[in-house]
Amino acid sequence: MSDIGTAVERLAEVMRRLRAPDGCPWDKEQDLRSLRPYLVEETYEVLDEMDRVAYGGSWKPLAEELGDLLFQIVFHAHLASEKGEFTLADVANAIAEKLERRHPHVFGEEQVAGAEQVIQNWAKLKADERKAKTGKAGSVLDGVPSAAPALQRAERLTEKASRIGFDWPDVSGARAKVDEELKELDEAIASNDRDAIEHELGDVLFALANVGRKVNCPPEDALRMTNKRFTSRFHFVEEKLQAAGIGFGEATLKQMDLFWDEAKAVEKAAKAANRS
Repeated sequence: MSDIGTAVERLAEVMRRLRAPDGCPWDKEQDLRSLRPYLVEETYEVLDEMDRVAYGGSWKPLAEELGDLLFQIVFHAHLASEKGEFTLADVANAIAEKLERRHPHVFGEEQVAGAEQVIQNWAKLKADERKAKTGKAGSVLDGVPSAAPALQRAERLTEKASRIGFDWPDVSGARAKVDEELKELDEAIASNDRDAIEHELGDVLFALANVGRKVNCPPEDALRMTNKRFTSRFHFVEEKLQAAGIGFGEATLKQMDLFWDEAKAVEKAAKAANRS
């Protein structure tokens, strides 16, 4: 295993060569704007590999995808260094200092009773940092990216609010809120009012995101895995229809439901086999 510092320095040197006058024409053309889609893409590729590992897949492909994501960070830091703004070392030192500052129970003398107190202390420390920078403590909701996926953002907003006690004591209150919001959605659907339907559907999704947080099941992850299962099962249905000689759009719902149930059975058997 190579030394971490040596490996990162090697990557930084590769980046420098790519941007050098005699480097890569494509890399030399890039700027922060052009790199944005690649950062997002690499992040989602890491998530895909994390999902595979979580369900028994190999860790090795995850290392490769994490490398691609790390390269994006190195690239951005190098662009900043070219303009004299900051370096990769500044990025690493800044996050190390922040983590030490926000973990006084690890790097200092402070004592905590458990994870819940750590979260509460984290919120207070962030507020103190904001006040030192701007003169105002700001909102506990600060720091949740507005561009984040809406379901993920809903979870993070409720989690942030919970840090100052704005939360149900257990999941039952959050679960009851889902029933309340579903009832209001039904009323909106009955009214055929598009704006009301959008409003109430949003409230249902927000309430479900809160339930996911309360049971430690990130809703964004849960929905992503459901999308993955749906895609796999639907592909199975399409293959079965093709094998049966049933043309595109010619299958009945009953035929498709039968193949769908078969896909679920195959999936269940495969899962059982992996456990044994």
